[in-house]
Amino acid sequence: MKVKIVNHSPYPCPAYATEQSAGVDLRANLDAPVVLRPLERTLVPTGLYIALPKGYEAQVRPRSGLAIKYGITVLNSPGTVDADYRGELRTILVNLSNEPFEIVPGERIAQMVIARHEQVEWEEVDQLDETVRGAGGFGSTGK
Repeated sequence: MKVKIVNHSPYPCPAYATEQSAGVDLRANLDAPVVLRPLERTLVPTGLYIALPKGYEAQVRPRSGLAIKYGITVLNSPGTVDADYRGELRTILVNLSNEPFEIVPGERIAQMVIARHEQVEWEEVDQLDETVRGAGGFGSTGK
């Protein structure tokens, strides 16, 4: 699938790290480092603008390395970029660790996965069909 992209950053367009990667890395398009203190959140620009085809979304997700090593994650994970959005891709990062974290220009801050989706048409009914699980949730199926 081809997706139009405008890249106003000095970094290359996002690319897949391996042949079977699902996501591409997004980089911080910053003029100078930004320190993210414990429990602080910030909006990090990427300098990227995309035009997705109808029926697709971009999901912005945390990078596992930043999460496990430094406690840095995407706050609204996964963040959704709709097909009709034409603004800059920006990522809400939060520091869940006890230590300050420095985001440097060009750092890989998140990953983005392009996914197909459907829109639903609601059909109002008086009741739903029965299932074995029923209304059980939040751990009701076991450990």
